[in-house]
Amino acid sequence: MTVPERQTANLEYLDLDPARPSPRERVLAGLKRPRKEISPEFFYDRRGSELFRRITELPEYYPTRTERSIFALHGSEMARWAGRDSVLIEPGAGDCTKVEALLDHLGPRAYVPLDVSGDFLLARARELAGDFPALPVTAVCADFDQIESLAQYLPPGRRLFFYPGSTLGNLTPDEALIFLRKLRGIMGADGGLLLGLDRHKDPAILEAAYNDPGGVTAAFNLNALRHLNRILPADFDPEAFRHRAFYNRERYRIEMHLESLRDQTVDCAGTTVHFARGETLHTENSCKYTPEGTRALLEKAGLQLRKSWYDERELFGVHYCTP
Repeated sequence: MTVPERQTANLEYLDLDPARPSPRERVLAGLKRPRKEISPEFFYDRRGSELFRRITELPEYYPTRTERSIFALHGSEMARWAGRDSVLIEPGAGDCTKVEALLDHLGPRAYVPLDVSGDFLLARARELAGDFPALPVTAVCADFDQIESLAQYLPPGRRLFFYPGSTLGNLTPDEALIFLRKLRGIMGADGGLLLGLDRHKDPAILEAAYNDPGGVTAAFNLNALRHLNRILPADFDPEAFRHRAFYNRERYRIEMHLESLRDQTVDCAGTTVHFARGETLHTENSCKYTPEGTRALLEKAGLQLRKSWYDERELFGVHYCTP
């Protein structure tokens, strides 16, 4: 256990030392696949994080503000279903901002944000602990693969998982099922899950959300190449690629790609990677769920859907589930 200096009295920091392949290994593994791909994690350097903040404020991009409106309208009812005084656990907590809308409603006995980016997690957890001095915060640096070992580090109490933002949609259905089963495994018989999921809807609405006319999403997608150039290093030319985002109707998902505008060769940390003109680098999936698909996925994971909340247009849903 690593305890940082200058921590607030109500903050504990645990570093589980997530053993991950290096960025170079992860990138090269994706580039060697028949359909080249990289993880969405490479969107998020400082500039990428700022661009994503701008995306969430665009009129076309509804998920973030829509989920917030659901929390604002139904937070009290969510607390009645999910209960107060739980140990509130947020995998992939990031900047810990989504949970703030529910903390007063849920009144948890402890909050456990989990993220693989330890320095960023610690900085944000320290801010949140300062804003909520009566709330014990245990920040855990860990990978999702380590989540099953998390139980031994949790404070005592009923476990309520919080997984907002349709982050589950970035996983394939098979990956999502594996992840939910892991949560179910450490949830306990009396535990629960508050899950935010984007809904399947008119493809025109979905495609507009990922192709804003101002080009902010395009800049966000292309910035991943600049990030790779810096950390590998590599010599991607962002001007030799273009942003593409479309709704795959068969798989119920938005796909984001970077399309090569010409035949080109890229040096990635000493490895030569060829792109043909028109070939794409797959950068992200965002799966969308029907009500029937949501229920079926949860049931396969050993979870029962107890209550759902939607916005007025039923674009987005927040679901409460129990074992």
